[in-house]
Amino acid sequence: MSDESRGIANDGQYALTSDAEPRGGRRIWILALVLALIAAGAAALFMRHSDSDAADAAAMKEGGQQVPNVTVVVPGRSSVARTISGTGTIAARREMPVGIAGEGGIVTRVLVEPGSWVKAGQVLATVDRSVQAQTAASLEAQTRVARAEADLAQGELERAQSLVGRGFISKADLQRKQAARDQANARVKVADAQLAETRARNRRLDIRAPADGLVLTRGVEAGQIISSGSGQLFRIAMGGQMEMRAQLAEADLAQVSVGVPAEVTPVGGTEAFKGQVWQVSPIIDPQNRQGIARIALSYDPALRPGGFASATISSGASQAPLLPESAVLSDGRGNFVYVIDGGNKAQRREVTVGEVSDRGVAIASGLAGTERVVLSAGAFLNAGQVVKPQLQKAQ
Repeated sequence: MSDESRGIANDGQYALTSDAEPRGGRRIWILALVLALIAAGAAALFMRHSDSDAADAAAMKEGGQQVPNVTVVVPGRSSVARTISGTGTIAARREMPVGIAGEGGIVTRVLVEPGSWVKAGQVLATVDRSVQAQTAASLEAQTRVARAEADLAQGELERAQSLVGRGFISKADLQRKQAARDQANARVKVADAQLAETRARNRRLDIRAPADGLVLTRGVEAGQIISSGSGQLFRIAMGGQMEMRAQLAEADLAQVSVGVPAEVTPVGGTEAFKGQVWQVSPIIDPQNRQGIARIALSYDPALRPGGFASATISSGASQAPLLPESAVLSDGRGNFVYVIDGGNKAQRREVTVGEVSDRGVAIASGLAGTERVVLSAGAFLNAGQVVKPQLQKAQ
């Protein structure tokens, strides 16, 4: 190859080298830009972690722990029904002991059983009256004799009256006839009275219900000899009306008035029976400082006289803050809640607990209802501790 050719080749090589240098420079600049962007991102990430660490350090300033999140509620004030609880026994509201009013004798039949409904005057049991029946028959015969004698005396008087005007009989005889007639009429009245008395005594041999009601107990059997000293033979609840005699403390009894509603739950059952207080005891037992509120109840087979029951008596309503049970804590100093102040610090607040129901715990005193109250996890807080409150809507 000639020098000219090499020179041309060299010139061409030089030309090619000159074109490659700008392209290589651009690659370097692009790589440098990418590296710069990566460095900037890493710096930003580092700064973010630094800020987070600074925030965590500020958060851990209080006792070296992270600020906890707590749920709070502003309870406001709700209408809370005041209730009084008591225990006592179920009994017939008006219980009627039934015995024998007559002279007694041998019981021939018993016509009712405990749990039977009876009407006023209905026969509950009968007593043998064979002797008394004969006495009544004898008196009835005497009454008929007396009436016959009275009729005869009346006839003789009328005949005498027709003869006295014609002078066949004196006025003295006429007066004797009138007296005989009056005596005969009087004997009729005496005989009627004796017969009526005997019949009344015989009717009293039947043991009858004094009023409509429910037979509670039966204490007599057929063949038994009874007398006026036999005591009660039946017990009847007038009209089937029942009541609960709730024993209440002296302070609670003072808040109960006649007519307030109540609910009674017999022991062993879950059903509550509605009633109302119809009588409040006018005295307090000096031994146990309790009185009795009598709650009227309608008849139900589950209400058995003599059974034990519990009662819840309504005694009005009041406005008070209402909190769930988890918000109210207790220790040796009493009941308290935690409220969150303006600086998001937990502060202990002593409270007095009122009515407790399915709706929650009523706060009788200690809260106005406008405070932010910690709903739960209060047991893990300390007074003055900083928290992050999360407000929950009151129920």
